[in-house]
Amino acid sequence: MALTPQNNEAFLREVDDELRRDQLMTFWERYGRWTIGAIVLALAAFAGFLYWQHRRTEAAGVQGEQLQAAFDALGNSQPDQAAKTLAPVAASNRDGYRALARMTQADILLSKKQDKAAAAKFAEVAADTGVAQPFRDLALIRQTAAEYDALKPQVIIERLRPLAVPGNPYFGSAGELVAIAYLNSGRRDLAGQLFSQIAQNDTVPESIRQRSIQMASSMGVDAAADAAANVRVVTPASLPAAQPKEAPAQ
Repeated sequence: MALTPQNNEAFLREVDDELRRDQLMTFWERYGRWTIGAIVLALAAFAGFLYWQHRRTEAAGVQGEQLQAAFDALGNSQPDQAAKTLAPVAASNRDGYRALARMTQADILLSKKQDKAAAAKFAEVAADTGVAQPFRDLALIRQTAAEYDALKPQVIIERLRPLAVPGNPYFGSAGELVAIAYLNSGRRDLAGQLFSQIAQNDTVPESIRQRSIQMASSMGVDAAADAAANVRVVTPASLPAAQPKEAPAQ
């Protein structure tokens, strides 16, 4: 007996469902364990990531407390205790904490007149590519200042010249060191020019500007006058003369 179109459609659908069921069973028999294993591994990896994040957050809190404890010890004139507290933070994998700890270690060494060791600590920060560039630039300046007397003037000039330019945040500090190096190498003209630029730059700390004015003046450069020329001073004489009022018409 021939099947009607409706019965034929139902039969085909039943066969299709049975085929899909067989395919699913075959897939499960072949790959079921691997699928379960992959799901378990994915869940374990996700749990591990969450745990890692939690541990990093906890570690950051602990390292922050250690830094504060070190600063408190320095405030209480206990540099040895501060150095001991800073040691684990200086080995941290968190860039900011590591840089701060090493810079503080260097300052402690400077306070003990251990300039060479302090310069080496500053050099570690300056060479640390994981640290933000402003930190590295500051560490380079501090390193150079710590070992200044042991360096040849040209080494100082080459090292700090990229920072000793107007517009750089450390122009005043780096520029002053470079200008003195110019002076020590016999290039008074370059030293005078650089001291004059520093004196005229109103973004440079006032103490550095005043020293630069004095140094430039000793070399025949009137940096004070140049700086004043960049400031427009309003005086009564510079104001336009008042025009006389006309008498009212009679």
